Amino acid sequence: MLDIQGLNLGYGDVQVLWDIHLRVNEKEVVALAGSNGAGKSTLMKGIIGILKPFSGAIRFRGEEISPLPPSRRVPLGISLVPEGREIFYWMTVEENILMGAYTRRDGQGVRKSLEWVYNLFPRLKERQTQQAGTLSGGEQQMCALARGLMADPKLLLVDELSLGLAPVMVDRLVGAVREIHGTGRISILLVEQDVQIAFELSSRGYIIETGKIVAEDTSPKLLGDDRIREAYLGI
Repeated sequence: MLDIQGLNLGYGDVQVLWDIHLRVNEKEVVALAGSNGAGKSTLMKGIIGILKPFSGAIRFRGEEISPLPPSRRVPLGISLVPEGREIFYWMTVEENILMGAYTRRDGQGVRKSLEWVYNLFPRLKERQTQQAGTLSGGEQQMCALARGLMADPKLLLVDELSLGLAPVMVDRLVGAVREIHGTGRISILLVEQDVQIAFELSSRGYIIETGKIVAEDTSPKLLGDDRIREAYLGI
């Protein structure tokens, strides 16, 4: 589904990522782990099109998408849940969620998607008319995830699912990711600072350090490798 080959990426003239090779298959959850500043969020911005690569290829479902802006990538089936949530605090919860469907023209499908995300996050339905800025951090993350799902993606990019959240909220969000994957319709690339969660949710994983992929394997093998745990994961 997603195939990245030899990607070099950065900000302005400053290169951050070097020769990245990464793939996400159909119906797969893949984890991307690494220390702060390793380049995880930069890669997510490159995949969605916020940053244009210096060189290399990003293919989605066989199509080269590197030249395309985000507005062209979202309709193809890629959606980003950004680090920091980036919700619109002055808008209602439902208005925020519906922002995720801005490229869609299927009204009935949008209504079905809205019903689905409300079933996934009943708390959001209860608070649909509230200003999003009044939500707790965990509820705001639910709102950001729901917004990402409203694009009806084939590939969902989740950047820092649990960062700064209470354990009870983390458990609910982890359960939601499992349910999303369980539909069999959506592949997920997950950046997650809690590597235990990341590798429990995923079947495969990559370790990125100082802008380079330094390890790739099945998630159980990465989590069980003492050298990788100590050198790159800090556990």
